[in-house]
Amino acid sequence: MKVADLLKHRAENLVKHTEFKQWMSPAVREYWGEFLNKANNRQIFAWMKEFNQPANEEVAAPEPIVLSPAAQAVYEELLPKIGEVIHTGDWMMVDQERINQFGKVTEDMQWIHTNPEKAAEQSPFKTTIAHGFLTLALLPKLTDSVDPEHSLFPTAKMVVNIGLNSVRFPYPVKSGSQVRAVSTLSKVTPIKKGLEIEREIKVEIEGVRRPGCIVMSVIQLHF
Repeated sequence: MKVADLLKHRAENLVKHTEFKQWMSPAVREYWGEFLNKANNRQIFAWMKEFNQPANEEVAAPEPIVLSPAAQAVYEELLPKIGEVIHTGDWMMVDQERINQFGKVTEDMQWIHTNPEKAAEQSPFKTTIAHGFLTLALLPKLTDSVDPEHSLFPTAKMVVNIGLNSVRFPYPVKSGSQVRAVSTLSKVTPIKKGLEIEREIKVEIEGVRRPGCIVMSVIQLHF
């Protein structure tokens, strides 16, 4: 092949490659260069061989989870209660002092939380409201998770907070409100260390129809 023809061939391939990249989504485009590099180094063939395994190849089954007697007892106790309320906490006052303390710790001193005079004049709620994250921070207390004398799972050696799958604040918690948590069991799953539990927790506000917070909480019980 002549040099001129070779350069023309390379240029045409470059144009096609550029046009092809423009059709790709940003996610695919990000890895296109790495894909070509593997192809040029013939690594792509090893990758395709590994990916294209026969469908009938045996796959090692996961080891069965064997619960301890204490975990098994809690599992059998909770399983029939899925979809039911398993805990209703005591009422707790969310006053201005608590709101101010939370604002100082988190450095969130917005006037809607900490300035009652301005809130009375300019806020549509006519008073200060608690931070949404303050309501979340109160969940361990509201669900009696930090009180060993009222523990929902007294036989568990440790309760670990895994996180929240969803969080909503349907209505603001006004300063001076009483709140409490109502927990509904959603799911119980055996794990190696014990049980994983999902609960829907609603933070009710006394005298208000809509809750101040709704979360899907995930915890693990270690036995």
